[in-house]
Amino acid sequence: MHPMLTIAVKAARRAGSLINRASLDLDLITVKHKSENDFVSEVDQAAEQSIIETLLGAYPNHAILAEESGEQGDSEYQWIIDPLDGTTNFLHGFPQYAVSIALLHKQALTHAVVYDPTRNDLFTASKGQGAFLNDRRLRVSKRIKLKDSLIGTGFPFRDFSHLDPYLAMFRDAVQKTSGVRRPGSAALDLAYVAAGRLDGFFEIALKPWDIAAGALLIQEAGGLVGDFVGNENFLDRGNVVAGNPKIFVQLLQMLAPHLTDALRR
Repeated sequence: MHPMLTIAVKAARRAGSLINRASLDLDLITVKHKSENDFVSEVDQAAEQSIIETLLGAYPNHAILAEESGEQGDSEYQWIIDPLDGTTNFLHGFPQYAVSIALLHKQALTHAVVYDPTRNDLFTASKGQGAFLNDRRLRVSKRIKLKDSLIGTGFPFRDFSHLDPYLAMFRDAVQKTSGVRRPGSAALDLAYVAAGRLDGFFEIALKPWDIAAGALLIQEAGGLVGDFVGNENFLDRGNVVAGNPKIFVQLLQMLAPHLTDALRR
């Protein structure tokens, strides 16, 4: 394992144990509304601080882009951090959430960790080195027909301006696949695509910290990730389609009739 990935794993596990301890007594947690339906808890903030301290302790000159504290530093190395993806699930005791950490080097995704603290599932990837769940090599699924596939998604929850086109996409997905799932943590959904547990995934208006680690996991497991027209600028746009190569293409075809100009850009 590359030394930078080792440090990221250490940071993710530390944050995970902090999250697990907090999950034992959810009533004690202070929660604030960031915006409509968008929550932040003291656990998100403590986990983020713990991750940043671990990363900067090892690499003090690296830059950070984190969900709660934003951007800091200026370097060709930038860590992209979501300390607790699935906060709403966490606050309800619904055990589907994850820590997500990725490293961008010169704008290229280089290392990735998605850690599920409730199952102790550690997903890791380094560019050109493959993706792993714990010590097992990951490959995307082999399903070739959309009709036979299980697709992950996320409902719009912060910004409802794309709700109508999304519902049209969702309606198609329900009718044209073998099932649609909405577990509530995009980072974990993307990791599940890498592991072949989902055959594909799509969501509108995600943030870089939701996507970065999961995207590298999928690419290193032999899958494809793009925006809604299949381009590679999904980190900036936040509109994401992912899947094994065959399902990726069929998902793009399924979504195409429902794209507004805003979703094409």
